[in-house]
Amino acid sequence: MKRVATLTMNPALDKSCTVESVAPERKLRTSEVVLHPGGGGINVSRAIAQLGGESAAVYTAGGVNGQLLHGLLADAASIEHHVVEIRGDTRENLTVRERSSDQQYRFVMPGAELSRDEWQRCLDQLWKLDPWPDMLVASGSLPPGVPNHFYATLARQGRERDIHVIVDTSGDPLREAVDAGLYMIKPNLRELGQVSGRQLENDPQIEEASKRLLGEGKAQIVVTSLGPGGAVLVWEGGVEHIGSPTVPIRSKVGAGDSMVAGIVLALARGKSVPQAVRFGLAAGAAAVMTPGTELCHREDTERLYNEIVGPASD
Repeated sequence: MKRVATLTMNPALDKSCTVESVAPERKLRTSEVVLHPGGGGINVSRAIAQLGGESAAVYTAGGVNGQLLHGLLADAASIEHHVVEIRGDTRENLTVRERSSDQQYRFVMPGAELSRDEWQRCLDQLWKLDPWPDMLVASGSLPPGVPNHFYATLARQGRERDIHVIVDTSGDPLREAVDAGLYMIKPNLRELGQVSGRQLENDPQIEEASKRLLGEGKAQIVVTSLGPGGAVLVWEGGVEHIGSPTVPIRSKVGAGDSMVAGIVLALARGKSVPQAVRFGLAAGAAAVMTPGTELCHREDTERLYNEIVGPASD
């Protein structure tokens, strides 16, 4: 199996809870309080572990929250963790489910500002991994102080080491990373439009924009996530529109990270690109079935994957 690593520049303690109803100027008594280590790459590593795989996680951490984050990850035996200490405090995010309406409220805090030395040490830590990963997932937002070209620099350095780099972010950092050339991206419709420089509204436009990225050498695999509508896969083997299974929705937190984890783990295990994307869709669907900041469960993912591929699976 290929070696997988993840990078999280802006991790968080993800806290979730439930309240009967949200109202101003009142003390809101919560229940079902859960704390998980979070942030894009960390969530990908957590989901890979949930699916029975292993990965190395490189992430920043600082302050009391950083110590707690590190401790939570240290308890995960299948995640090889490498922390880059920073001066600022690791952020904390809050997800609140209102029981009366079954609506979810997500409060996302800004990350600690990183100095040039701190974000440079993140790159240094990656290249100290022994052996280097075959696949590297850089996922999540960039915290203050980290330049927009950071993921682009990572892409170029990864390519020099024959590493397949996958970047899952948005805005200018995604645009610059794509311009540098990536192995795979998993944008949603809005993010693909940002990369393409125009608003996209339908599948033919998604296909056209994705094929242009492949033709220009900016990506080898483009998986455009359409939420409950599935995904549009464009790669050297062609184009596929893949449906997502219908499942009960409890929380959408971490669904995209679970999808990336499923795709990457399946590729690392030798699955074909179309089958890997199907496994990723199953993992994403499995994630929305779990409450709060939980991610996909292995048994749900495998069952949903079998539903998607049917009896002719490879």
